[in-house]
Amino acid sequence: MKKILVAGAGGQIGTELIPALRQIYGTDNVVATDIREDASQFFTDGGPFELLDALDGEKTRNLIKKYNIDTVFNMVALLSAVGEKNPMLSWKVNMGALINLLELSKELNLSLFTPSSIGAFGESTPHDNTPQDTIQRPGSIYGVTKVAGELLCDYYFNKYGVDTRGVRLPGIISNVALPGGGTTDYAVDIFYEAIKCKKYTANLKPGTYLDMMYMPDATKATVELMEANPDKLIHRNCFNVAAMSFDPEGIAMEIRKHIPEFQLSYEIDDVRQAIANSWPNKMDDTCAREEWGWKPDWDLPKMTVDMLAVLNRKLNSCDCDCGDAGKCCGKNN
Repeated sequence: MKKILVAGAGGQIGTELIPALRQIYGTDNVVATDIREDASQFFTDGGPFELLDALDGEKTRNLIKKYNIDTVFNMVALLSAVGEKNPMLSWKVNMGALINLLELSKELNLSLFTPSSIGAFGESTPHDNTPQDTIQRPGSIYGVTKVAGELLCDYYFNKYGVDTRGVRLPGIISNVALPGGGTTDYAVDIFYEAIKCKKYTANLKPGTYLDMMYMPDATKATVELMEANPDKLIHRNCFNVAAMSFDPEGIAMEIRKHIPEFQLSYEIDDVRQAIANSWPNKMDDTCAREEWGWKPDWDLPKMTVDMLAVLNRKLNSCDCDCGDAGKCCGKNN
């Protein structure tokens, strides 16, 4: 039975990864940690939660020993658009947490999952069917930290035998967590606004295609890779994983199948647009499919039906003080 610690559990992925892991491995065997005390509100199943700054190596070591941890999921990161506002903080957080966890994994013989991202690619990367092994020259500090992280994880595996694994995640769409400052966040916001206002102002241009993935597939990829036979893994720390690719017009068209009056307009965010322009239109995930059997469950039509159903229930039952449940912020849900 695995004993798991998740660092950065209060983030977009962590809030849904924790319940998935606890369902598989048992509530008491998955320790959620975050630097923010209020992150504990996301985990109400009685499982362990600990305050932790993942840059604090000594406290992290103590928690690992306290809970007899053998596997760590490193979900600590400042995302792309947020990182551009404070590049040095992004480097400190993203790289500092990873270095600490790599060193502890080496010392304590831990398995370590650290996600990479489509942000690890750049303008000079082939944008269509982006290969597994290709040029990576990202233009954002977030992307720089992801490339550095891929290389460091490979280094610790090759030099010290640390069981490091990771995937290059696309934009993640969640019906639980609110957006967290990423370039692909519009693909979450648009569903809320479609339900509340029947209109949305996109911050990326039409024709800006990006790889996207529904959260259940993201957690599935994470768990399946960590369960995969290590003897079959060639690209351990940077697997392309893909599920769907669309631009703002594409997702709007799908929403209109259910909300015909939905309107889409544009107000371009130059920072996000520049980042998006450097990312792939669609990745080739052949290596993940061949090496550990990756296969997504969700496409755009199926996801749209589920997102609208879940968010309609959420917004209509919101208990915040906005005064209009049908057009609610959704923050208390």
